[in-house]
Amino acid sequence: MRKAVAHPVPPVSGTAAAPKAARTARGAAPQGAGRAPHPGELAVLQRTVGNAAVTRRLQRQEAPGVREQARRDAADPTGHGEWGAFRDTMALAGFPDAVTDAAWQLVLGGIAEQGRLNDEAMAGFTERQEQRDHRASNTWYQELVKVVGDYLAIDTPTLALWSGGREVSDYALAKGHTPLEATAFGGVVDKLTLTPDWMLKTPMWNVLSKAFVSRARGPVHIFLRAYDPDSVLIAQEVPQLRVVMALHPAVRLVWHPVYAAADGRLMEVTDRLELAADASFPTRDRCVQVLYDYLRLVDDGANPHSRRAHAEMSARLAANGNTP
Repeated sequence: MRKAVAHPVPPVSGTAAAPKAARTARGAAPQGAGRAPHPGELAVLQRTVGNAAVTRRLQRQEAPGVREQARRDAADPTGHGEWGAFRDTMALAGFPDAVTDAAWQLVLGGIAEQGRLNDEAMAGFTERQEQRDHRASNTWYQELVKVVGDYLAIDTPTLALWSGGREVSDYALAKGHTPLEATAFGGVVDKLTLTPDWMLKTPMWNVLSKAFVSRARGPVHIFLRAYDPDSVLIAQEVPQLRVVMALHPAVRLVWHPVYAAADGRLMEVTDRLELAADASFPTRDRCVQVLYDYLRLVDDGANPHSRRAHAEMSARLAANGNTP
């Protein structure tokens, strides 16, 4: 990274595997597969998080494929092909260089660590939420939130959550609400690939999302194009908001059932099962009922823009014993 940094990565308490990688010159070539850690890197890890992290680091050297590439990227942060884009976008967004350097190392370190946590989650837990919680226990991502938490603030009066395709996020933003992807840091990482394996970076978004919703201090608008009780929105974000609501009475949930019309435009469903520019409900159950009623009774199944939502709704109703 940069040869001189005003503020290094903050120390980590306990045995968390957080990074303070050795600096390398900008544009340095990526290290080869199975590269042994430089003694200086091990010394940095020892000073930061202790011998346990060094042992885990050495054990990771033989990981194949995508995971091995993630290890190399974490060891040589500036060798990652998107380092330049990240650095420049962070600068345009007004991030200090020290935050940029620290955040990049934490992102790459988290990706390198995530494979092990994913394996542990599947082998050690049977409940879906327990698996999700273990995957999200990545201490590199937890440290990332400490570094960039203030950059998850919103510029609009209200925060937005969504489910049902990325275009729903854009729709919420256009209506004057701020989703995670439109925050200063969320907007940067949203533009990057980071790794081709979604399972290595999705927990990062989950950790960022939890920190994001924890900042709510007023109404939170939730745009629902598809309903999945196992989604991050329903299983993680909304429960976190319930905790916030207990501490901040001004926080309330405003639910919007969203439908993609035949021309591709996103509209909202009223309680009269009509499409309108705005329709909202105070409860999740009423929002889901209106959305499902519209998909069942009005949508003809020929609209390609609503086909996925219709199929998911039909499958969920059938699984619950409802006949067509």
